[in-house]
Amino acid sequence: MGKRVLLFLLTNILVMTTVAIIWSIISHFTDIGGSYYTGGPGLGIDYITLMVLSIIIGFTGAFISLAMSRMMAKWMMKIKVIDPANPASEQERIVYEKVERLSRAAGLAHTPQVGIYASGEVNAFATGPTKKRSLVAVSQGLLDTMDDDAVEGVIAHEVAHITNGDMVTMTLLQGIINTFVVFLSRIAATIVSRFVRSEIEGIVRFAAIIIFQILFSILGSLVVSAYSRHREYHADKGGAALAGRDKMAHALESLKAYVDRARLNDNTDDSAIQTMKISNKGNAVSLFSSHPPLEERIERLRQS
Repeated sequence: MGKRVLLFLLTNILVMTTVAIIWSIISHFTDIGGSYYTGGPGLGIDYITLMVLSIIIGFTGAFISLAMSRMMAKWMMKIKVIDPANPASEQERIVYEKVERLSRAAGLAHTPQVGIYASGEVNAFATGPTKKRSLVAVSQGLLDTMDDDAVEGVIAHEVAHITNGDMVTMTLLQGIINTFVVFLSRIAATIVSRFVRSEIEGIVRFAAIIIFQILFSILGSLVVSAYSRHREYHADKGGAALAGRDKMAHALESLKAYVDRARLNDNTDDSAIQTMKISNKGNAVSLFSSHPPLEERIERLRQS
């Protein structure tokens, strides 16, 4: 579900911020990396050099985030990877066999790593830099809440994400966004630094670069989220092709029923629903959602 996108975006922001800090330090002590700022008339920026620099940093940051995606997911979510030769329980064996069977049906040469993480949320996600080095993770809450057919539909949906190569295409999109983030943040930082005393101009510009880069990265996530919402329909269709339309539809209807029950329960923390990224309320917050409303997904699946 939405954790795939959320973890990727968070990793990307952390990587890009780290790269910006390291690059600024290198630029301060050497001539490398600082050549885009000439200090001349106007803003004192060599825009061609800055654009080249932005492309290099932007795509490097995106591909580093992709390379780290599986590792970061396992670390941040405390995922227990299932040993296919020695599953710790019957539940682990069943989950792994579902992923293995659906992966073969999807034509994947390698079964993804399969893991379960301890959480009451009803969630699952797929991530990884390549089809060979991918991961399918499901929450304990999903396994405890959903029946066998619904679990299979959810897993089929995640396998379809891997088959479609959604992480790679998302990385290319993120690289383009990162390029503009790096470019615009340095222009904005230079403008801000012109309003302070010359003695602290460099420090202000450095701090402003970091602040603007984080801010623009968050705004850029709107584009990634919109792309993710678009790809969810394709993953639903792919999941239906793997597990069967009835199981995929049943999985979505089960998710919707869970959300509806959770909202009626006054003791349920709404953040648990938001974490799943499977529910939109039709307001500005929905622009950051990685998933379309379940009602639309169910209707689109029925019409396909």
